[in-house]
Amino acid sequence: MSAEPIDRGARPWSPDPVRQRMADFTIEDVLAIPDDAPRVELVDGVMAVVPSPSLDHQAISNLLWAWLRKHRPHPLDAATAVGVAVSLNNTCEPDVLLHWAEIKRTRHFLMPHEVLLVVEVVSPGTRRRDRLEKPAVYAEAGIPNFWRIEQDPVHVYAYTLKDGAYVELANSADELVVDEPFPIRLPIREITP
Repeated sequence: MSAEPIDRGARPWSPDPVRQRMADFTIEDVLAIPDDAPRVELVDGVMAVVPSPSLDHQAISNLLWAWLRKHRPHPLDAATAVGVAVSLNNTCEPDVLLHWAEIKRTRHFLMPHEVLLVVEVVSPGTRRRDRLEKPAVYAEAGIPNFWRIEQDPVHVYAYTLKDGAYVELANSADELVVDEPFPIRLPIREITP
């Protein structure tokens, strides 16, 4: 068995530098990205590569996804790494989200009115965006609930949308108890790797 020759002329996909400076990319441009390109978020018309998550980050996300899938009421469903088109030139890829179940399963992006909860697991490379920028973007888009999960130790902060801004409902490193987006008693140990 021999290895395939490496094509040194092939270049990995990257956003057009002129359009990056002009900040005029839209959701249509993101949807046209090749399948083998890195994941990106659209921030005010600029494509930002989403950093690769750590194993712990992914474990927390996957454990929460599984917990939400097991406990969600009908007609809700949970997903990971699915984008939310918060505006024509802004997209986010929350780590976990809860959405209405009747949505077509082949979609790559959901609209804010289809999402009830977005969850961001904070990593060293995403602290500012996950703690400050994304909550403001999600709130402006009208997404009713936002959770931020800090690692080491795992601690969940739950927020609800009131008058256009998120206010804290609860936070815990032991058991998160909230009534939104449905009655939840989440033992934090069940989402801790």
